[in-house]
Amino acid sequence: MHNNGKPNPPGQGLDVVVIGEALIDVVTTPEGTNEHPGGSPANVAYGLARLGVGTGLLTSMGNDHRGDALEEHLTGAGVTLLPGSRSLERASTATATLARDGSASYAFDIAWDVAPLDPALTPPRIVHTGSIASFLSPGAVGVKAMLQELRGKCIVTYDPNIRPDLLGTHAEALHTFEELVQLTSVVKLSDEDAAWLYPRKTFEETATHILGLGAELAVITRGSSGSLLATSTTALSMPAVKTTVVDTIGAGDSYMAALILGLLTRGTGGLAPSVLDQLGCTAAAAAAITVSRAGARPPTEDELRTQLQLQHQSRLHSHA
Repeated sequence: MHNNGKPNPPGQGLDVVVIGEALIDVVTTPEGTNEHPGGSPANVAYGLARLGVGTGLLTSMGNDHRGDALEEHLTGAGVTLLPGSRSLERASTATATLARDGSASYAFDIAWDVAPLDPALTPPRIVHTGSIASFLSPGAVGVKAMLQELRGKCIVTYDPNIRPDLLGTHAEALHTFEELVQLTSVVKLSDEDAAWLYPRKTFEETATHILGLGAELAVITRGSSGSLLATSTTALSMPAVKTTVVDTIGAGDSYMAALILGLLTRGTGGLAPSVLDQLGCTAAAAAAITVSRAGARPPTEDELRTQLQLQHQSRLHSHA
């Protein structure tokens, strides 16, 4: 597409822009070492692209072979890397070392800084951020500034994906989280995130508190116990989809990607109970597909559609 004879800058016409880290997950066992693309925001961008959503990622990746592998992984799925995303000398890594007894120790080598969004970029319909990118300096300051700039121009979704090893004190992290919630429309927490941030609150109390800070929708995922979707007028508990769990790697990011897809495709119903039901069903379906196979392999658009049809038939039978 051309405008006055000049090509559009990269990222024009995107439905979603994700801002956050892309890194390499290194898993070392007594048998050897494996490396996989990772980083919660990058996983969400990858999941969205697999679902056919026009998605851009603003990140900071290394100019090394690991950065090349990350770029190939993301762009191969259809993600548009936004300008400034190859800004580090070397890729960030998160290393898990598994001992013979199954215990794990973790080490992080993560740098996070982020270029501003291109001012010529047309605001997307949804901007998503979260995880390490929203807490780790200096990049977290830039993330907050971008959310302030985008306020009122698009829907903002946020998944803090708490990593206690990388955060300062609980008080500092809670302050950062609550400041960002005030700039967002939709906040998604895992049960572990909720328990770490608000150890004295029930999940329902946590959702109510987040809505009180300004979010329109609070979502708390509870693994095999399902999820809670809450607005100021409705609290809906959704069951998890019954499936055989191979591993839970990437399930939260897959849920988040499908939740964003649901927000894009919900029509004019706002956040009515029927819309919350559809959002919860769509996200749970994506998570179920992801946990039913090894590694962070989120569903394609066709796989998600098939799973939703099966769930719909199952619900019809259970109500018959």
